[in-house]
Amino acid sequence: MKIATWNVNSLRVRLPHVIDWLQEHEPDILGLQETKLPDHDFPADAFFDLGYECRFSGQKTYNGVALIFKTDRLGDPGDILTRFNGFDDAQKRIIATSFGDVRVFNLYVPNGQTVGSEKYEYKLRWLAAMRDHLAQETREHEQIVLMGDFNIAPEDRDIHDPGEWDGKIMCSDTERDALTRISELGFSDLFRAFDQPDNVFSWWDYRMGAFRRNRGLRIDLILCTENLIKISTNCQVDVAPRSLERASDHAPVWADFDL
Repeated sequence: MKIATWNVNSLRVRLPHVIDWLQEHEPDILGLQETKLPDHDFPADAFFDLGYECRFSGQKTYNGVALIFKTDRLGDPGDILTRFNGFDDAQKRIIATSFGDVRVFNLYVPNGQTVGSEKYEYKLRWLAAMRDHLAQETREHEQIVLMGDFNIAPEDRDIHDPGEWDGKIMCSDTERDALTRISELGFSDLFRAFDQPDNVFSWWDYRMGAFRRNRGLRIDLILCTENLIKISTNCQVDVAPRSLERASDHAPVWADFDL
């Protein structure tokens, strides 16, 4: 099984990039974030023509998540989850389902804007609700994948200049602590299960030539339960799409499993 995650920062704009990437890499499951489309505008037919089915939860202009998957390999998914238990949220940031014994969450964690802001407090509440929900999920499912744009750089080595970002949004201790509490439920960062070169990032600001200068953060993650970590054979960031014309500011992250 090959899975991938990609914040496309507007599927309407980036659809040709996504189609090309699917044709080249042929993942079994692709999670998209920031589709920025209401459900009635989702281009499901474009994916169906490539042999993929879709499930999506979107809204106009902001947020939006989708799962693109091959039913000929995976079969039909289970029930679709679009919110955490007990957490009312109008923002479309989560879509989850099961493919056989594998539970898959596609997540768009709030950015938080600036440390101490109302949006930052919302981010922390969202992460706490995520942990509470996942505590129940881990009791019901042994194989779980959490993938998406987490808007948190887990460690200093995931930041191009840790000193410059110290204490700032996506890199604050409080955000990292929230991510650690989720990991303590039994999830590990799959990217770090393999030897990786230095300075691998998944997001680069559009400003100040950040991509050209590789001034990025690794905030797009695939977290897995231990039994999936053991049967994974690779996890990489595909930087190539970030260099395309009208590219998303994020790059896809993909992983292979012996499933």
